Amino acid sequence: MSQQMPFNPYTQYGYDMYPSAQYPFGFQQQPQAQQPQMVPMQPGGSMIPGIPFMPGQQPVVEESYIENILRLNRGKVITVYQTFENNTQWNAKIFRGVLETAGRDHIILSDPQTGRRYLLLMVNTDYITSDEELNYIPPQIPGMPR
Repeated sequence: MSQQMPFNPYTQYGYDMYPSAQYPFGFQQQPQAQQPQMVPMQPGGSMIPGIPFMPGQQPVVEESYIENILRLNRGKVITVYQTFENNTQWNAKIFRGVLETAGRDHIILSDPQTGRRYLLLMVNTDYITSDEELNYIPPQIPGMPR
């Protein structure tokens, strides 16, 4: 007894309800369009270091966002100045520590003396200082000399 699959009207749109089944009555699976190759990127728009490009991929321009600048300076000691609205106990606070990592909405610092880690929200950050030179790659604009 042969297995019959019900008619799938969506195959003409590229949706296949039965991808591993044999199609009865001469129906054949539509050829799949080749998916574009994805460039490995971090949320802020920067490339993920150490992941090679595939042939034909265009390199992504590093964007000059705070989280990208902070990521270039992991391991350095920084001071983060933050303010907190409507807080009756403390309106402003200063955090100093080793920059572990940063994301679009947060910074993670560690205090080498106590081992305590701080997850700081970018929304509260006023500015950041460092006693040493910061690594920075200016954004590249196509057609503009460096």
